[in-house]
Amino acid sequence: MDDSKKIKSILRVNHAGELGARQIYKGMRKILGDDPDLVLMANQEEEHLKMFTQLMIEHKVKPTIFQPFWHVLSYGMGAATALMGKQAAHACTIAVEEVIVDHYQSQIDSLKNSPEHKPLMDIIDKFKKEEDHHREIAEQGGGRNAPAYDILEKVVKGITRAAIKISTRV
Repeated sequence: MDDSKKIKSILRVNHAGELGARQIYKGMRKILGDDPDLVLMANQEEEHLKMFTQLMIEHKVKPTIFQPFWHVLSYGMGAATALMGKQAAHACTIAVEEVIVDHYQSQIDSLKNSPEHKPLMDIIDKFKKEEDHHREIAEQGGGRNAPAYDILEKVVKGITRAAIKISTRV
């Protein structure tokens, strides 16, 4: 993939992911209310979304054609896990963030040999650290103790990985 296509792909998929994250937390907060941990994480995801939106405009990148689908699916995933209880909502966060941290690290690795992309790499690295902090918060909130954690983790990680794979391409 040439450099321009790689950057457009990175911006498109990260924008889609941050839109999804916003919707997950909207769904969770609709059920669980304004829990301080959820508010903190949601606010950081909003900052991430604003940055990737700005970068997409600057680089003339169109959003994924699946954006409307991710919008609904992400909200549903957040609401559904919250309906299962706060621990299940935290389990969802753990699963999503583990995938996202790995995804962001892969992007950082792919940009390491391109000094002209250091500003983007630094943004992704900052956001990766914040996403990992969300995972830590969710672990402290008992997410790994959610009923049927193993199943919930596999389902959420599968959905997240599929959304990344699709949004990277279109």
